[in-house]
Amino acid sequence: MRNLWFLFILTSTIFISANRLLAQDEKFIQIGDKPKSFYGWKKVWNPEWFQGSTKRRNYFEGWYFKVVSNSGSIRYAFIPGVSLGKDPHCFIQVIEGNTGETSYHRFPINEFSYSNKRFAAKVGENFFSADSFSVDLGLGDERLLVKLKHTDQITYPIKFFTPGIMGWYRFVPFMECFHGVVSIDHSVSGQFNLGADTINIIDGKGYIEKDWGKSMPSAWIWSQSNYFSNSPNTSFMLSVANVPWLGHSFTGFIGYLYANDKLYRFSTYSGAKIKEFKTEGDSVKITIKSKRFTVQFDGVKGKRGNLIAPVSGVMERTIHESIDASIQVKLFDRKGALLYQGISNIAGLELVGETSKLKIRR
Repeated sequence: MRNLWFLFILTSTIFISANRLLAQDEKFIQIGDKPKSFYGWKKVWNPEWFQGSTKRRNYFEGWYFKVVSNSGSIRYAFIPGVSLGKDPHCFIQVIEGNTGETSYHRFPINEFSYSNKRFAAKVGENFFSADSFSVDLGLGDERLLVKLKHTDQITYPIKFFTPGIMGWYRFVPFMECFHGVVSIDHSVSGQFNLGADTINIIDGKGYIEKDWGKSMPSAWIWSQSNYFSNSPNTSFMLSVANVPWLGHSFTGFIGYLYANDKLYRFSTYSGAKIKEFKTEGDSVKITIKSKRFTVQFDGVKGKRGNLIAPVSGVMERTIHESIDASIQVKLFDRKGALLYQGISNIAGLELVGETSKLKIRR
């Protein structure tokens, strides 16, 4: 009993010390500078934080901020990140959903910095966090000025042995790519200024996720939407990818459906199985079955925009994404009764690489 009390006091002291260190005045750290003690330990259970190492090379990290106005007329995605390959730099990618137009904004690596106590990052004079973001970028002959605040966030649950959507795979050090969901859904308000046009955003929809590691997978399918016409408080994400593993590879997937105030999670590590997988041109159909429910997903790409993806940390691979794709999601219970059905015409969709090889042969 005495040993148990000693262990309890020691553990409490460690947590109190860590919290005191992280409760200092917020500081922004540049690549190459060493963060405060306990940051490396705390970031494992805070996947939204910057995960990079000051010594690591052939590394990338990027966050994905999606914004849709209440009417759906404004559709943008902003991707701030870092590339620590042979050409180290930080960047912001922008995709305009209505036209599919994209732009890549490059900054010196010393213009990237991150907070020592929360998810917040700066790329030049541009700022990104879970609570807000602001950008000032040149788009051709015009400037894009954006200042938005996030409220009413729904975050992905974090547990000790499952620190985010990656589950226990988060603890595997040799994974090629890690994925995190920062905000399943939140309200967005603020201003968009493009040239002489000013648009006020009131009660828009926002979503934040991220990737980090060495390279994006050789092939993957990704889709996301939290803008469903018949159910405003619904959010969906699915990622199916080729995962290198100890000299071999397998098809792995992670995803969720948030509907009717309930989160339905499905993934390879939870024992769910892909029962149907079809791709043809710009369309995809996937059915996933777990012990408790079945999710059916259909998607068709919209206008494509070119984005740059990392290979060994170097931003050199061109991929295509549309954020005006059309998707349909259905959820059934174990007896086949329909629990949810939703359609979104403002969805993100990527079909990258030889997606036919993602089909699981049974």
